[in-house]
Amino acid sequence: MSPDYQPVFEVTRGGIVESMHYGAAVVVDSSGRVLSWYGDPQIVTFMRSSAKPLQALPFIEAGGDQYFHLTSRELAIICGSHDGSDKHVSVIQGIQSRVGVKEDDLLCGIQPPLDEIVADQLKIRGETPTSNRHNCSGKHTAMLAYASMLGQPIGNYVDFDHPIQQNILSAFAEMCDLPLSRVVVGRDGCSVPAFAVPLYNAALSYARLSDPHGLPSDRAAACRRITAAMLTNPEMVAGPKRFDTRLMQVGSKRIISKGGAEGFLAIGILPGAMGVDSPGIGIALKVSDGDQKNRVRPALALEILKQTNLLSDKELEALAEFGPILQVKNWRKFVVGESRPVCALQKAG
Repeated sequence: MSPDYQPVFEVTRGGIVESMHYGAAVVVDSSGRVLSWYGDPQIVTFMRSSAKPLQALPFIEAGGDQYFHLTSRELAIICGSHDGSDKHVSVIQGIQSRVGVKEDDLLCGIQPPLDEIVADQLKIRGETPTSNRHNCSGKHTAMLAYASMLGQPIGNYVDFDHPIQQNILSAFAEMCDLPLSRVVVGRDGCSVPAFAVPLYNAALSYARLSDPHGLPSDRAAACRRITAAMLTNPEMVAGPKRFDTRLMQVGSKRIISKGGAEGFLAIGILPGAMGVDSPGIGIALKVSDGDQKNRVRPALALEILKQTNLLSDKELEALAEFGPILQVKNWRKFVVGESRPVCALQKAG
């Protein structure tokens, strides 16, 4: 195991540790100051879908939401990884109708709904999933809208050298306070460019997104519209049972959360959460094995928020279904162990 990653989460059975997950995390304020960390904050990793609010930024900064008269719900789903429910699809269709694009224009591919109940309902109805059910269909619809607004071709909007992708890359790098050459570009599961940066810079981007006071006025306004939409419509960012949505619902409109594939999660804390004059804060964490069952990230995030005093006891109680410590039960509901974070953040002096 790379020394960049340290033990972050363990599962016990019969009084001994049966499984262990490794990871890293960092907490940064909007001025770039590291507040606390665990593992190596400079490890380079892909943000995957945690980058979605940042990928939406140049479109919103250019006034795309106003140009197409997007509602707050529509802006939120652009930044989200939705469940693929009928309600989500209806919102996506509303954007497409106003923009003048079709579902067939999406190049994200076809994915079953993330919500298993919704997926089962489709099977019962004999309905085959289509691109609008894909969790990235909001982001892709916004990219089509951006290309259309700029008068650019829409048939190749996912290409790395397409003007909108170049604009997105530039805005992303600026939010991360990195030169373009420091951003590693790959291709995401939905075919658009994916970005890898040091964990520190990922956290910084969310701190700036949440607290854009030092950014140019147009960008700062766009950041505020994005965070306001996510906070007002958390069910559009994920779904009613998922951690991102529940954390934003419980977090009193001061916390944004966006998970990404392969064990990534980013959280933004709006200014004032730690006192009247406290700056915005960004948190980025990565579980090295990809956390395919998503049992680590929610619990680890809650532990970090607990250690940094960013959630009250009442809020932690409201999110107890996600951890930090959970009982492990067998098929007969006997308690056989527990799962729990094991990281102690190192705090800056």
